[in-house]
Amino acid sequence: MTIPQQGIDADDLRARMERYRGNDGDAAGARLFSLVYATRSDILDVAKDAYGRFFSENALNPMTFPSLRRFETEVLEIAIELLHGPAGAAGSMTSGGSESLLLAVKTARDWARLNRPHVTAPEMLLPVTAHPALLKAAHIVGVEPVIVPVTDAFVADMEAARSLVTDNTVLVVGSAPQYPHGVMDPITELAELAASRGILCHVDSCIGGFFLPWLEKLGREVPPFDFRVPGVTSISADLHKYAYAAKGASVLLHRSRALRRHQYFVHPDWPGGLFGSPSVLGTRPGGAIAAAWAVMHYLGAEGYLDLTRRAMDATKRMADGVREIPGLRILGNPVMSLLAIGIDERHADPVDLNVVADRMLQKGWRIDRQQRPTSLHLTVSPAHDVLAETFVADLREAVAHVRSSGEQAQGPSAMYGMLGQLPDRAFVGDALLDFMDGMDSMPTMLEG
Repeated sequence: MTIPQQGIDADDLRARMERYRGNDGDAAGARLFSLVYATRSDILDVAKDAYGRFFSENALNPMTFPSLRRFETEVLEIAIELLHGPAGAAGSMTSGGSESLLLAVKTARDWARLNRPHVTAPEMLLPVTAHPALLKAAHIVGVEPVIVPVTDAFVADMEAARSLVTDNTVLVVGSAPQYPHGVMDPITELAELAASRGILCHVDSCIGGFFLPWLEKLGREVPPFDFRVPGVTSISADLHKYAYAAKGASVLLHRSRALRRHQYFVHPDWPGGLFGSPSVLGTRPGGAIAAAWAVMHYLGAEGYLDLTRRAMDATKRMADGVREIPGLRILGNPVMSLLAIGIDERHADPVDLNVVADRMLQKGWRIDRQQRPTSLHLTVSPAHDVLAETFVADLREAVAHVRSSGEQAQGPSAMYGMLGQLPDRAFVGDALLDFMDGMDSMPTMLEG
């Protein structure tokens, strides 16, 4: 591909883009169970309109665009209230969960440099189920990750956590909930452990932060996880997940402004001027900030309560349906709209879930595959409310087909299943690098 000598007509461009997206996941049709949080079209329209209105604005310098500063401030105030931040709590908007988590780890490192100067090799405790973005953050900022095993319920093993904390530990992390199985780590106990050692505790609530508060308001039991828990010093929560904002938008909240200062980067000696940045990004797209503000105000509390109710209703019907399919079970005790479908080991004729996922893909359902143990992951959105029974019926047929046909995994499914079982994880890591390195040479499978 080279740049065209002459520009292409706008109508032709649109037609080509639509052709290119011909094999994309069907987010609008709610046949996708990750990456996109499908909801009503009017909410999407509000987000698009707000994003477009502030498409060119840049939040790098909030003094130039005070509107963006106001949008961000009000979004943060709403988030702090929802997560019960105390007086003096503060935060920043980021481009997504990965940036929020990176800044949380950077904050802990810089806080330790000032408050625990004896630590020369900082460590952070995190469960094996914690999001890999935390491992990426640890790698980037030079903090050693110490992995905490999980119990049979897939939550952080507190006995192991207590044995792993050392004088070098500067941060303890828990998930609310963790992504693979939708269960809540014991945040109260993790925060107590951190407080007893005088260190920081971060709660990764990127997927639950704008869902669990509404779930609690609906009368559902939600284990303590936010700033009401003593010892919790920071929380990340993504706006572009269950707040239904445009990609990419997240918040990182701190218990105090003093903590937030460790998140920042400043450079007073640049010839180009005094430089300060609250986040990893320099240029911060104004559209994402404006869209988050607009959607939150458009929906209001009543709108979020309704969407949460619909998502949970769909989740329950799907979970109940899965439990009725011989050979399948729901892993753990999910607290919200995340489900992991696993194998019921008591069944005499287990099926290969990777093959089941292939069969579901033929029916238009895109389901993520997981490992250790093998499972299929569902992130349920409000738009799945009208499709819950259809999904369960298709899944029941897929399981029956795979069981009766004896169909074996082929192609990518076979490779994925094999890599998940190999004991040599360094080899698996190299295979992942090879896969990523080859993405730009894969056939695009464009139609037309």
